[in-house]
Amino acid sequence: MKISRDWLQAYFDKPLPDAAALGEALTFHAFEIENIENNILDVKVTPNRGHDCLSYRGIAKELSAILNFPLKSDPLRQTVSLEPKTDAVKVTIEDSALCPRYIAGYVRNVKVGPSPDWLRKALENMGQRSVNNIVDATNYVMFDLGQPLHAFDAAQLAETDGTYAIGVSKAKKGEKMLALDDKEYVLSDSTLVIRDAHKNVPVGIAGVKGGKPAGITEATKDIIIESANFDGVSVRKTSQALKLRTDASTRFEQVISPELAAYGMRAAVNLITKLASGEVVGFTDEYPKPQAKREVGVSVKKINDVLGTAFSSSEIADVFKRLDLPFAENNKETFTVTPPFERLDLLIPEDLIEEVGRIVGYDKVPAVELPALSKKPEINKNFLAAEKTREELVGRGYSEVYTSVFADKGKRAVANKVDSVKPFLRANLVDGLKEAFEKNTRNRDLLGLKQIGIFEIGVVWPGKKESVILGVADEKGIRESGLPEVGEEAYEDLPVSKTERYQSFSKYPFIVRDIALWVPASATAESVLNVIRTHAGELLVRSEQFDEFKKGDKTSYAFRLVFQSFDRTLMDEDANERMESVYAAVKKEGWEVR
Repeated sequence: MKISRDWLQAYFDKPLPDAAALGEALTFHAFEIENIENNILDVKVTPNRGHDCLSYRGIAKELSAILNFPLKSDPLRQTVSLEPKTDAVKVTIEDSALCPRYIAGYVRNVKVGPSPDWLRKALENMGQRSVNNIVDATNYVMFDLGQPLHAFDAAQLAETDGTYAIGVSKAKKGEKMLALDDKEYVLSDSTLVIRDAHKNVPVGIAGVKGGKPAGITEATKDIIIESANFDGVSVRKTSQALKLRTDASTRFEQVISPELAAYGMRAAVNLITKLASGEVVGFTDEYPKPQAKREVGVSVKKINDVLGTAFSSSEIADVFKRLDLPFAENNKETFTVTPPFERLDLLIPEDLIEEVGRIVGYDKVPAVELPALSKKPEINKNFLAAEKTREELVGRGYSEVYTSVFADKGKRAVANKVDSVKPFLRANLVDGLKEAFEKNTRNRDLLGLKQIGIFEIGVVWPGKKESVILGVADEKGIRESGLPEVGEEAYEDLPVSKTERYQSFSKYPFIVRDIALWVPASATAESVLNVIRTHAGELLVRSEQFDEFKKGDKTSYAFRLVFQSFDRTLMDEDANERMESVYAAVKKEGWEVR
């Protein structure tokens, strides 16, 4: 999330450090910073904190604890009122598990127009285009507090006996809705929608996007504001199905507290009436099952045991105070914390321990050696057998390969097919090894090998159970067997890989050329090969001697040259051109091409 230092400063009386210092503070105590540019920090909020930190208030709260700077005021700690109530808007929720809370705010006689400069600039810093003062106000509150909102043009909704009706329910299969992005979306029966209940038509895709027909325009006079809470899984599935990801859907996907809806509504109504005037008729709040308070306990001993520290109870209490986590302390030995409604991540003692560690700073946690194991670790016999087999075969010159676990035939069909060509799990290693052996044999010159020997240790599904077996392919054929039995050898007996680098291969075909030369007996094969390599150019990927014999005062050397490109298929002309350069170079040395 993009965070403007200027916007953040509004939460503090004390001047904040510059953007770079803020970024460093967040990096070492909370979140990574993707980028800092023009006093804008791109903060990578982790999924476990998306419920409260995809907002300026959340980031300000973090910095308050990290820097020990008190907030000027905390909007989520103020008393929030949804008065007066109104019967002018009726709200019905079909499934409270998918929509735990829905608040509708009714405001009349607003004046839709351009937003003031401060609001336009604030939204532009977030990468948002200014629309009008109503829409901009709802977006501003979403970024500020983390609660998505939406405003409907009441005149575009049906009114019956002086009452509007909002319904939250599943869409009908094949139902369509024209959204604010001017695209028509075909909905499934798993899509949660906001309905004009009198007309029984969708006017919004819950938690994702509003509908165009009830959107705010310059002609809008009366509005109904939505501040709701939607199930994160449902929103994520809808967003993925429609390929429609929005700032609102991102926040609902991370799961936010239904309590936040009231704070978002109040903030939005206050800002809208400030920017666009209007008369607040009242609010309708459907909240079937309010969020329950919870307690999480942790002892001073457990905190220090887990972190390897010696923090006192007063030091731990200071962290909880800085984080604004209400707690009760028992004999300076245990803490019982009552997490605020927005801190949905604080569930178990380890969550509180993490809070202490990161706010104090993990750099303050002393580095100590791990204690010796109380007993010898158990040996995983399958792993040990695989390692011993691998060590033996590599020592004999075989190369290990990994082939696909999917096959075009087998006894175990794959429910979610990777492709339509190989819809089964493999029942053996032979089929994959046969293909790999043939491919490696064709590329023997490129690999610089005279004989191909490969093996694979892999999982197969010959029936209902899976098993790990060994497959070997060489000049004698292809065979497979179970892994050999092994004893209780220690792990420390296993070899350590000596691999130093990895080199990718080209997907394009190679061309082989041979060259044989008469040279003076004093010329070594390596010196001749160096001349060839120098003039063969960058397309030469392998070169080796394969023949040698002497006659009188001369020696005949024969070399195999392999040419290949990483970006195209070579033509004979490419190899011929390189060879002409080589011929010219060896003739210049006075050597005779046979």
